[in-house]
Amino acid sequence: MLDVRGPPSSWCVHTEHRPGCLPESRPVKVLAISHERDAGPGVFAEAVSAAGADLDVWHRAETDDLPAAADTYGAVITFGGAMHVDQGEAHRWIPSEIEFLEGLLGRQVPVLGVCLGAQLLTVAAGGEARRAREPEIGWRDVTVTAAGEADPVLGRLTPGFEAYEWHSYECLPPAGATVLATSDACVQAFRIGESSWGIQFHAEVTAETVADWLAKHGDELERRGVGARQLLDEAPERTREARALALQLFDAFVAAHVR
Repeated sequence: MLDVRGPPSSWCVHTEHRPGCLPESRPVKVLAISHERDAGPGVFAEAVSAAGADLDVWHRAETDDLPAAADTYGAVITFGGAMHVDQGEAHRWIPSEIEFLEGLLGRQVPVLGVCLGAQLLTVAAGGEARRAREPEIGWRDVTVTAAGEADPVLGRLTPGFEAYEWHSYECLPPAGATVLATSDACVQAFRIGESSWGIQFHAEVTAETVADWLAKHGDELERRGVGARQLLDEAPERTREARALALQLFDAFVAAHVR
């Protein structure tokens, strides 16, 4: 786990003290794995900056090359996308990312998986991601579980909250994982070990993100009976309210690795 000291506003890695030298520190470098150009860090980019960390974005579907050496990253956030975890034939990077996440889990590098990222993390840890009995699209109620109340990250969001959803697959976390939050449809948050979390909801969304997704998929949503126009009209106010949740969630993620 990271050796991180100081408040989240100065998230730095402290190097080993060497005789005759002052201890050195440098900002933690965070890797954001983006699977589509309109499904990136969003509010979390602001949160990383506020924590005093550096952010690299890896457009995983476009290149196999990391922005920097893997061992230079102190934390990894993997985001969503329109593809599914079982579409490795169509998206050849999916099995490689699962393998990459397996390595992070083995080294106990802090990981936060969001939507598709949470599903990839689940599979990397030995769990399963499958098509849910019903899709969730729009703002939904999420309830923190009893275990979640005691969790250092989700516990800050007790007893529950509204979150933006856009998924048709769900996570079945592996044995030993802790379910931290649920909706009426599925598991919404879980922890694997002491350093990795998955969230099915989109804490990172901005009004611009919602508008981009609706521009691409709004007609399909209307055919399904989902009010795309209402989601677009509500986006500025609802995402302003959700921004505080995202910042609080990331602050808790940082604090969980401060020691």
